[in-house]
Amino acid sequence: MTMLGMPAMPSVALEQTGPVAFTAGHHFTARDASIEELVKAARVPLSVILQVTKRCNFDCSFCSETLQLPDPTLPQLDTIRRNLAGVSRVFLSGGEPLLRRDFGEIVDMYTGDFIVGVPTNATRGLQHARSMVGKVAFVNVGLEGPRSTTNRVRGDYDEVLAGVRGFLEAGLPLSLSAVVYRSTLHALPFTYQIADVIGAGKLKLILPLRKGNALDLEENEFISLEEAGQTFDRLTESRAVHDWRPALRMTTWTPDTEGHMILVEVTGKASAWPVYDAPDLLEPLGNLLDEPVSEIWARYRFKRNHFAKYLGASIRTVSNAGPAGSGGHARA
Repeated sequence: MTMLGMPAMPSVALEQTGPVAFTAGHHFTARDASIEELVKAARVPLSVILQVTKRCNFDCSFCSETLQLPDPTLPQLDTIRRNLAGVSRVFLSGGEPLLRRDFGEIVDMYTGDFIVGVPTNATRGLQHARSMVGKVAFVNVGLEGPRSTTNRVRGDYDEVLAGVRGFLEAGLPLSLSAVVYRSTLHALPFTYQIADVIGAGKLKLILPLRKGNALDLEENEFISLEEAGQTFDRLTESRAVHDWRPALRMTTWTPDTEGHMILVEVTGKASAWPVYDAPDLLEPLGNLLDEPVSEIWARYRFKRNHFAKYLGASIRTVSNAGPAGSGGHARA
């Protein structure tokens, strides 16, 4: 049972063989292999973000997705699925992916071939939760903090929490993510407390990128790397005091995290993201409607950053503490 008294169903059974494993904190860890060894051996990415729509029912103040394009068809998504063979994890992303009425069919299509994660604002959680059970490894819900903060930065807090309750009732594993502004720093301990209450695998903190809606943010809202580190340290101290269990991860934008994501847009176009000097922060790599991901990977110049970020080597991390009585492990 979660702390809210909701039924806690077991996570999707995941194969845990090979040099990289997927953890209770909803991230990867390396087994007896260095990042350099993993990069040298890799023929495909570890993780890919696939946009199944660019549509969204929120207008988040940090959102980079301001260009609207038609949704890919199911046959197109199936072609992309085949061309992603060998990738460990695929995020079925957006926009807001749950706006697709056929989202359950997309989940079915990708289940079994990949660890499936779903980033969402949760507002359609009640409609789609049951169709994801036993198929999705975790649902990552965006939440910047208590009601007033989330309403201002992202969208309707009460709609988000209604969806979260739907996910919990269905027994879906959850994580939370929050985009960090200077004006939201005070809310982060509450966000971490919420993550603990719902039994989240992790709380992921991300600094905003200067793209899309974020171009309209006041400059003061962007905190420095030093301030980000201090924020992480304060949350780590609070975690120890309050015995919060979820993993904590913070991504900042440095040379070591540049281009670490491979984003597949609704057109099938794959790009390295974010590339700081590239137009729209995207460096084109090819198109997964036309070629396999191994060809995309061969052109990709951020391989080390990719593995280092997803294995937690280039970001601040504290591991999921698991059952009460065990301890997390912090890494700078």
